[in-house]
Amino acid sequence: MADQQALDEVVRFTSDLIRIDTTNRGGGDCQERPAAEYAAEQLAGAGLEPMMLERTRGRTNVVARIEGSDPSADALLVHGHLDVVPAEAADWSVHPFSGEIRDGIVWGRGAVDMKNMDAMILSVVRSWARQGLRPRRDLVIAFTADEEASAVDGSGFLADEHPKLFEGCTEGVSESGAFTFHDGAGRQIYPIAAGERGTGWLKLTARGRAGHGSKVNKENAVTRLAAAVTRIGEHEWPLRLTPTVRAALAELAALYGIETDLHDVDALLEKLGPAAKLVEATVRNSANPTMLEAGYKLNVIPGEAVAYVDGRYLPGGEDEFRATLDRLTGPDVDWEFSHREVALQAPVDSPTYAGMRAAVEEFAPEGHVVPYCMSGGTDAKQFSRLGITGYGFAPLKLPEGFDYQALFHGVDERVPVEALHFGVRVLDRFLRTA
Repeated sequence: MADQQALDEVVRFTSDLIRIDTTNRGGGDCQERPAAEYAAEQLAGAGLEPMMLERTRGRTNVVARIEGSDPSADALLVHGHLDVVPAEAADWSVHPFSGEIRDGIVWGRGAVDMKNMDAMILSVVRSWARQGLRPRRDLVIAFTADEEASAVDGSGFLADEHPKLFEGCTEGVSESGAFTFHDGAGRQIYPIAAGERGTGWLKLTARGRAGHGSKVNKENAVTRLAAAVTRIGEHEWPLRLTPTVRAALAELAALYGIETDLHDVDALLEKLGPAAKLVEATVRNSANPTMLEAGYKLNVIPGEAVAYVDGRYLPGGEDEFRATLDRLTGPDVDWEFSHREVALQAPVDSPTYAGMRAAVEEFAPEGHVVPYCMSGGTDAKQFSRLGITGYGFAPLKLPEGFDYQALFHGVDERVPVEALHFGVRVLDRFLRTA
């Protein structure tokens, strides 16, 4: 059982880590090293021997192993990233890197994505050291750089260059699962992630004939690009149900006493009300145009125009995704992946999933645990190269009206102190017995 010091430390660690600005704008300008040094110091204080590893100077990762009591058991990877997305201080109620603790809330960038989980891991491990406890199976603890960009300096580097550090790991747990979802009708749902859509970030390039803006031009690169972007943005992707999403729909339908009619999923989602948010983004592939680049002067038709699209595809859906993009872009626009990662799926009938469910139910008996698939992605994608099956499990008990998902990359990111305490207790229970 997590002791009182662990409950105190998780709050302090969360605040301290937030105050270390690890903003990742992409392009390699982030410096995770100060946060990595902080994490390594806390691990060393628990009697561990953390390794600090870099592909690029200042882009630091931390890895440590805890020996379990059952040497025959497979190892478990527990990982969290140290970088955060940018935050504009002028938009916030408090400074995003203040780590301010006010009225039982810890404020700042990273409070939910995901310095809170980093702090939970550190506090649990240190609590075990004080009490002389060991987990059942070996645990590999990893704090990574660069998750908010390409992960090339983080989990990708670790998986490709240091696979021996993860020897024996068959499963992993990280962010975006086991948080309280209030459905508005008194139910508390705890979704545990057992899958992720694949990442297909695209660059579209249209080429044409440059010329004067006053002349007729049937080969206008901007027009060609705009047409392709419109087709992509308006495309209605067909329904595709993965095993994880089927399980989610079945459990949610049972919770609400609704017949599970998978022949009309849109109607089923409508009947689920607010709970539909847990699955509606993962019943189809998607492609959302996000950026446009063209031209250098108003009266000059450029010879090239570029757009960027955030594409996501379900497990087993990449071939369909590629074929659809070929058709939607047409003959006058080329497309390529600017970043691509695989889709993931994890079994919901595994002992590890059962252990996560049991840990949540012990401390939130009023809650309803369901599986779900993440619409985005995590470092689990890179670690899957090592044969590690990934789950999303960063437990938080949240009050009604607290929109957890909206705070990811949002303004006024924050986490309640009581949510952190709950997370430590649940994570301790799960990791000791997993």
